[in-house]
Amino acid sequence: MRKGTALVTGAGRGLGAAIARRLSAEGWPVVVNDLDQAAAEGLADDIARAGGRALAVGVDATDPAQVATMVQWAREHFGPVLVTVANASGPQGEVPVEELSWAYMLRHFEFFTKSPLALLHAAVPDMRAARWGRVVHIGSDLFDRADPGWSAYMAAKGALLGLTRGWALELGTDGITVNLVAPGWIPVERHGAIPPEVAERWLGRQAVPRWGTPDDVAGAVAYLTSEDAGFISGQRIVVNGGFHFA
Repeated sequence: MRKGTALVTGAGRGLGAAIARRLSAEGWPVVVNDLDQAAAEGLADDIARAGGRALAVGVDATDPAQVATMVQWAREHFGPVLVTVANASGPQGEVPVEELSWAYMLRHFEFFTKSPLALLHAAVPDMRAARWGRVVHIGSDLFDRADPGWSAYMAAKGALLGLTRGWALELGTDGITVNLVAPGWIPVERHGAIPPEVAERWLGRQAVPRWGTPDDVAGAVAYLTSEDAGFISGQRIVVNGGFHFA
């Protein structure tokens, strides 16, 4: 176990919260970042009650100055940042191509490319100094599966995959791995009740006939941030129960 800190953006709820809890269970002090300060504090309190150490930081993960300040706070509280998980996201929805604006696309790129870049810039000095680091991005299997009206989201997630592969090549000699976890549809609170006909149609296309959970994604992240994953870099790990795209 390395002596350092793990930082998860967009960790106030959903996938990010499960990832933060799992990294804490693995022994990492965790910075819980979310623009919703109350949500971040609630999770940090839960982690502390479970015996872990967590710091809630309610800053904008797309603002490089705020991200740099957050990483400095992490150093001061727990030590160098050696694990980063870029999970932050924003509002999404179906937008047909004739209504698609460049401003709408840029909002996606801010979360899925600008935010990871700001996080890497802030944390990579710690990783290089330690000659060890784990960078994990949260992508989506929608990049493969595709869906009408989601082109901006898919484009930004595809760009994130390009960054993952390029940074893996640039940082490997420093002992830093860079990988991407691409979840399938993981129902969380915001999805509400799923109609039986939707569930039947969806699960019928999965090799593993059950809904995925945030913990399934957190498990993949935990592996990629471990010592055991030191020879894995530039990869995209799809966590979707073997969903059949065709």
